[in-house]
Parts: sequence; C-alpha cells; structure tokens
Amino acid sequence: MTGPAARRPRLPRPGLRTTLSLAFAVMAAVVAVVIGTLGYRAAAALIRDDESDDFNSAVHAVSGQVDRQKLFPGDFNSPSGLSEQLLHPIRVTAQALDSHGAILPGTGHLALPTTATDRELARADEPARTVIDERRVGGRTCRVGVVSLGGSRGAVQVVLQLDDIEELLEVLRHRMAAVVAAVVLVAGGSGWLVAGRITGRLVRLTDAAERVAASGRLDVPVPASGQDEVGRLGRAFDRMLVRLATAKENQRRLVQDAGHELRTPLTSLRTNLSVLPSIDRLPPAERTALLADLAEEARELTQLVEELVALAADRKADEDPVEVVLAEVVHEAAGQARRRSDREITVVADDTVVIAHPDALARAVGNLLDNAAKFDPAGTSPIELVAHGLRVEVRDRGPGIDETDLDRVFDRFYRATAARSLPGSGLGLAIVAEVARSHGGTAYAANRAGGGAVIGFTLGG
Repeated sequence: MTGPAARRPRLPRPGLRTTLSLAFAVMAAVVAVVIGTLGYRAAAALIRDDESDDFNSAVHAVSGQVDRQKLFPGDFNSPSGLSEQLLHPIRVTAQALDSHGAILPGTGHLALPTTATDRELARADEPARTVIDERRVGGRTCRVGVVSLGGSRGAVQVVLQLDDIEELLEVLRHRMAAVVAAVVLVAGGSGWLVAGRITGRLVRLTDAAERVAASGRLDVPVPASGQDEVGRLGRAFDRMLVRLATAKENQRRLVQDAGHELRTPLTSLRTNLSVLPSIDRLPPAERTALLADLAEEARELTQLVEELVALAADRKADEDPVEVVLAEVVHEAAGQARRRSDREITVVADDTVVIAHPDALARAVGNLLDNAAKFDPAGTSPIELVAHGLRVEVRDRGPGIDETDLDRVFDRFYRATAARSLPGSGLGLAIVAEVARSHGGTAYAANRAGGGAVIGFTLGG
C-alpha cells in the first residue's frame, strides 16, 4: 500500500528542441490570435457599419421620395420599378402595405408579418413617417424600416436581413481560424528545423562530454564550428579538454619523476636505518656520521615532499590576486634569505605595482635567492636582487650555468652535473617557472658577464 508521502513519478521533461519548437508555436499562436482578433473585429465593425449605412440610405431614399411626390403601394410593384430605382444596388428589399396594413400581393418577398405599428403607419395621413426596428422572421433576424405613404394610402417596409451579415462574418471567422492554425503549424515546423540546427551541435557536444565522463579519455573530438554561443561553448570545451590533457600528462610526469627522485633518498635512508640496530658497536666517528647522514637525508626528503606538494597543489589557487608592490615582496624575501644563508643580499627595486598572488610571488623570489646562495656558498660578492618594472631577477657570482643546461634549468627535477653533489630537489626553479607562467610571464636564465648567473622571471601586464 502506498504511503501518504509517496510521490508520483515525474514525467520526462521535453528536450530542448521540442521546447523551442513549442515556444515558436505558442508565440506565433499568440501573435496570430491577437492580430486575427483585432482584424476580425475591425472587419466585422466595418461590414456592420457599411450594411447599416446602406440600410439607412435605403430608408432615407424611400422617405425622401414619399415626401417629394404622392405615391401609392402599387408604385413599388409597377413596371416603372420604383423599388429598383430607390434600392438598387443596395442589398435590401421592400414590400408595400395597403391602407389596412396588409402586404400588397406581388411585393411580399419575405412573408414579413405586419404589426400594429405597421398598420398605424399605413393609415397615417402624414407622409414619410418612419419607424425602424428588428424582427424575427422564420428564425432569421431582419432590420425593418416602415415609411408611411400618407393620406391613409398605405406604407412601405424596407428590409435588411442581418443573418446574411452574420453568415458572412462566420465564414470570415472560420477562415481566420484556419489561417491561425496554419501559422501555428508553420511556426512550429520552422521552430523544429531551427531548433534542430541549434540543438544538433549541443547534442553532439553533450555526447562528447558523456564519452569523456564514461571513458576518461580526453582526446574525444569536440564539435566547435560556428561563431555563435554554441560554437564558443564547443571551442571552450575543447580548450578545457586540452588543458585537462596537459594537466593529466603533467601529473603523470610529476608522479614518475617524483617516484624516481624519492627512490634515491629513501634507499639511502633505508640503508642507514638497517645499520641502526648495531650502532652501539660502531666507532664514535662513524656513529656521528651515520646520525648526521640520517638527519640530512630526512631534511632533504622533507624539503622534496614540501616542494612536490607545493608544485602539485598549486597553492596560488587558494589566494585571490591583489595589488602587490614588488618592492615590498622582494625586500621581505631578501630578509628571509639573509637569515637562512647568512649571505649579503642587495636589493634594487622601483615602486611597480602588479596584480598578483602575493604568496606565490614571494615563494618564487625566495627560490631564486636560495638557488643563488646554494651555488655560491662561499662567495664574497653580494647576491643582487633587482625588481624593475615587470621583471624580477637575481644575479650572483657563482660558477654560472653550462650552456647545455641553460634550456633545462627550469625542468622539474633537472639537476645539472655540477649540482648533483649539492643539496636540493631540482624543483625550486620549476616552481619559479610555474609562478611566472601563472602570472602571464616567463622565466629565463643566462650567464652573467664577468662570471655568475642571472636567473629571473617576468610578469604579465
């Protein structure tokens, strides 16, 4: 038994193509009905007014003729055709009444019964007295104008059949309804065709997205034709897939490189740990060296993991870009580097303000300074930090960079031959390059005239 809280299953919602075609049809129907209604009312009013004017003209014509000359009921059925002269081509008919109010034989075309008013006018002495009213004859509605001939000679009935007008208007209503139905059908069909052209690309784009979601493949072809919003969506989706594919490839390489780089310190750490159970039997000097090696390997492993996390997590995404005064960033980074390396660092910076991620920018500058201090640990010349415009660079007097290594110093985990004996993970300059790229700039490295290296990055405007 179904509980009170049970819900009826929802009917599937119509597709976008059906919705658009229905919207086209509804809008066309509304417009057609409004225009048709207004047109019908205008036409009906025009027809009714025209018929009313014709009827009034006929009544006035008969009244005027009666007023001008002495007429008898038989004049309206005589060969002279007075009815034809007065009423043609107006769409009305006439029948004559004798002095007693009876229909004169030969003039009664509608078998319109007479009333007390008709008989009174037929006996009236005054000519051209007129009474207009509406009557029902055999289920049909007529407008009747009765004009007295005067002198108790009789009267004339001028008759307009209103049902003929209504039948004409009924035909007009049916034709307008047919036109509205045709407009709705044409609009619905046109909407179906237009919606098909629009939604066809959306359907293909949806199919591509579903294939990506189902298979995980990022090389699915994406429809990106057209300059409209659907075309822009397709191109944006295609660019997104390219970015995702690039990120996936970078992630794969990062995992592979990280596994390779972690293997060496872990192997060394495991080797030294295997010696720990017998550390009491080692000479004091070896024991001290073993503990120092363990501490150094743990430090390098910690630094490597921290830099891997920083590179993989893209921490700049956690902070919003703000206005940053470059001079403040480089002075703060220089102060931290002095405390870490106990080296002299000179800073030359202007008052350039950029929109940047401040923590990421500070990390990039710090990595440049750490790199310079590492390669020139015993140097006597100060490390120079220069921030001018949208360019930040660090200059040292170390051994410089081999020409074959200049193009690779920013690769992840890459360490030049001369640097393999030095501590470090090979990720510091890779992080600098990533920060520069995320700010619309590039990283660069060159040898300095007179010895040393110049390594820095630019920022986008």
